[in-house]
Amino acid sequence: MLELKHIEKYYNQGTVNEMCLFDDFSLTINQGEFVSVVGSNGSGKTSMLNLICGSIPLDGGRILINGKDITKMPEFKRQRTIGRVYQNPAVGTCPNMTILENMSMADTKGKPFNLRWGTDRQRITHYRELLSSLGLGLEDKLDVKVGVLSGGQRQAMALLMSTMTPIEFLILDEHTAALDPKTAETIMELTGKIVKEKNLTAIMVTHNLRYAVEYGNRLLMMHQGQTVLDCSGDEKTSLRVEDLLEQFNAISIECGN
Repeated sequence: MLELKHIEKYYNQGTVNEMCLFDDFSLTINQGEFVSVVGSNGSGKTSMLNLICGSIPLDGGRILINGKDITKMPEFKRQRTIGRVYQNPAVGTCPNMTILENMSMADTKGKPFNLRWGTDRQRITHYRELLSSLGLGLEDKLDVKVGVLSGGQRQAMALLMSTMTPIEFLILDEHTAALDPKTAETIMELTGKIVKEKNLTAIMVTHNLRYAVEYGNRLLMMHQGQTVLDCSGDEKTSLRVEDLLEQFNAISIECGN
């Protein structure tokens, strides 16, 4: 279970441009939930993910995972139990290393480094099986450098690599936004499959309202650092894209747009 308790976050604090994004914001995400998060630009979606992952510091409040306070835990330690896939396909992989080397690197996440070969040849068959599950033919390109792959292939690899070691949470930060529609559909299908098979707790920020409706068992809409819609169960199942658009329009009118 992930708990955000009374979170406070300011930007440009102490300057004329000071802006309070989160003021006493709290959120609980239960084990096994797949949460889709939508909201307008500046609503706090990505900042929330950054706070959870430790990419930016809190100004107040606490973050707990399964009752353990991780508020002051550095980002690299949180990554041992949190997998993250970014919007930019180039971020989650190393372009100058081969597919095999990337897979090997992801396979050793959280493990101690010793004086040994960086690539364990005995694991190649395992890597081929994992890559084969993507259906992109990457299992036959182990010696190809990742930098020459398409954005969709790299994002599929990033998704796979982020879940190769045991993790408690999967963070998806608009991970289909930079892809063409067909490739985005493929990545979303892979996402749903991986989350289900590994029984992961996942948080997906997306601007695609259809994905938000079709995927996951809980949906949050954020606005100005607050949750303005939180639905799950039958309410989430019956939710339509038109319902979300109506909410967005209401907020837009409220803001004077």
